[in-house]
Amino acid sequence: MPARETGRPVGVAGGRPLDRGGRSARSQWVLAAAIIIAGILTIRPMGLSGRGLAVAVLFAINCAVLAVRLVPESAVPERFVAVWLAFGVLAAAALIGTSRSGTSYLFAFFLVGFAGSRLDTKPALVLAASCSLLCGGVLYLQAEPGQYATTVLGFATGAAVLGGMAARSRAQATRAAIAAAESAEQAARAEARTAVLAERTRIARDVHDVLAHSLAGINMQLELVDALIDIGDLAKIREANGTAHSLVRASLQQAQWTVHALREDHLPLRGSLTAMLESSGHHNALTVVGEARELSAQSTQCLLRIAQEALTNATRHAPSGEVRMELTFAEEATVLSIRNRPATLPVTAATGSGMGLIGMRERIALLGGTVTTGPVTTGPDRGGWQVEAVIPR
Repeated sequence: MPARETGRPVGVAGGRPLDRGGRSARSQWVLAAAIIIAGILTIRPMGLSGRGLAVAVLFAINCAVLAVRLVPESAVPERFVAVWLAFGVLAAAALIGTSRSGTSYLFAFFLVGFAGSRLDTKPALVLAASCSLLCGGVLYLQAEPGQYATTVLGFATGAAVLGGMAARSRAQATRAAIAAAESAEQAARAEARTAVLAERTRIARDVHDVLAHSLAGINMQLELVDALIDIGDLAKIREANGTAHSLVRASLQQAQWTVHALREDHLPLRGSLTAMLESSGHHNALTVVGEARELSAQSTQCLLRIAQEALTNATRHAPSGEVRMELTFAEEATVLSIRNRPATLPVTAATGSGMGLIGMRERIALLGGTVTTGPVTTGPDRGGWQVEAVIPR
């Protein structure tokens, strides 16, 4: 699967560069094999006796030291690597001094380069300086008087440490980039999980608004019908049945509002509040104060849900009580106030889920607003209930 489809940074899979470890290992094997083959073909003398045997033994030691390049960093402690490479520098200088021709100097170059890429700066520089002095000194002692051109090659072996250090810097930068990409990916995943949880909470509130409210109201009317059947009051049965039908129609309207809310459609606030009141049987109950203005989709949905919760609670706890709603567009905020008068019909005992008030506060808190609820203690609505929501402009 392409990296852009998985959400991972391009070139990263599971926190590692794609196939980079495999390519690096293969290149190390190829390089080591090339140095060894070049040595076998060019370094002389090499045999089973005398000086040839000494060259062969030193060549084998240098090959063994070179093999440390093939071992993963995590498998060998750095201190052991430093000691091993120091031993290898001695072996490389001895091979240069023992052999008469060939590519024996390659072992010194590549060991010093590897020291720069594997060791810290200070031990790598010490090792490189030692290698330069040893190899340069050996070639100087071997050179005939006045012919010291090859000595420069020995002293130059230490320069390979700079290439190794540059490679180490690139590797560290790559690891840092990969770590940053992994951190960014983890942060993105955490953000996505948070967004999913927030969306689930929002959907739960919407489902509660539609199902719990509507079904509670319909259930109350059906219970009333059952009670009226026992006493044979046909007129009141028809009235309760009509109310139940009204609640069903209101539920359908609320379901449409919920679909709009989940799709984040922008509903007209004043028209939706009027339709909500009409469907609940409260006509001409909305008063608008101030110059109306368009609110954001989130603010509109929040006020509609709060109004829906307040009307449902009024139907449940104050049946047939008059409801008045006031929408105020102030300079600094938008205020929605819903008041219901005391019930004029018997109240059927019912218990709510308690999620309604919680949903109100959660919705408005997301917008930086407040909601207050409580009994009305003065005025013509005394004994009723009031809900007031304030959303900053």
